[in-house]
Amino acid sequence: MKNYFNCVLKLLGGIVAFLVASSCTEKTTLKDKETVQQINLTKPSNKNNQISDEFKKYWYSGEAEISSYHLKQARYGEIREGKAVLIFVSEPFHKQKQVKTSGDNPYSIPILKLNSTKEYFTGIYPYSIMTSCFYPVYDNQHALKVSFSAQEWCGQVYAQLNNQNSFEIKSHSYFESEADEQISLKKTFLENELWNKIRINPKLLPTGTFDLIPAMEYIRLSHKEFKAFKVKATLKKSNDMYTYEVNYQELERILKINFTSTFPYSIESWSEHFRSGFGTKAKMMTSSATKIKTLKTPYWQKNSNQYLPLRDTLGL
Repeated sequence: MKNYFNCVLKLLGGIVAFLVASSCTEKTTLKDKETVQQINLTKPSNKNNQISDEFKKYWYSGEAEISSYHLKQARYGEIREGKAVLIFVSEPFHKQKQVKTSGDNPYSIPILKLNSTKEYFTGIYPYSIMTSCFYPVYDNQHALKVSFSAQEWCGQVYAQLNNQNSFEIKSHSYFESEADEQISLKKTFLENELWNKIRINPKLLPTGTFDLIPAMEYIRLSHKEFKAFKVKATLKKSNDMYTYEVNYQELERILKINFTSTFPYSIESWSEHFRSGFGTKAKMMTSSATKIKTLKTPYWQKNSNQYLPLRDTLGL
């Protein structure tokens, strides 16, 4: 009987030892993978990608930066009066799931998010447009995600780009010719990410001739193909302002973004010269936006009716 119990104890001890060893091995392997993945995602590629104390103080203060703009939008061959808003805010982002992370997560990386909105009327009916761009603050890779939606009385259009092995795009529209699309594109610069790059370090903006994927808003509302086009870009300084200009010769489109030459590189205005309208009625026109007001606030905490006057402050 004694020998029997000894055998049982040895057997149980072996099983426990095996389980412990397996568990430790699994945890160590997972931890190692997470650590390596996190380093790959967040380590700056060179000294120009470092986050300054100035940047941290401004963007990690627990507030978002909200800027309102007077908008003059060319649509269907006419200029429409409206309002635009740029909301920049820092947040943690899950690289694999490509959403905002909740709590501590080894796959989380710091990003600067831009939510851009436009509202204007075309005759009797309204347009409401929103684009979101999620861009790593280390500025050492392309945007991790871009999403876009437009609503008007004819219907909805929405699209999303995910940065994976390639740019994976899903787009949906009420137009038959572009109703449901899935597209894979080779990674290159995105017009949507240029706005985030300006706010992080405009000296790293691409200049010269290169391939650029136009803004989702332009692609969908002008019914262009999702693809990169050759552009020529310049960055020029005049007094205390920079102007970043992107020229799409094939598309007959020029984008200009004007921003302050010192941190936090505030975007003061922009313009877009392009062919507006369709068919024989199309003509070259210029959309523009000029800043009204900038407000730094944790807007997500200001959802009570008592904060409605803040919209007046922003001129909205």
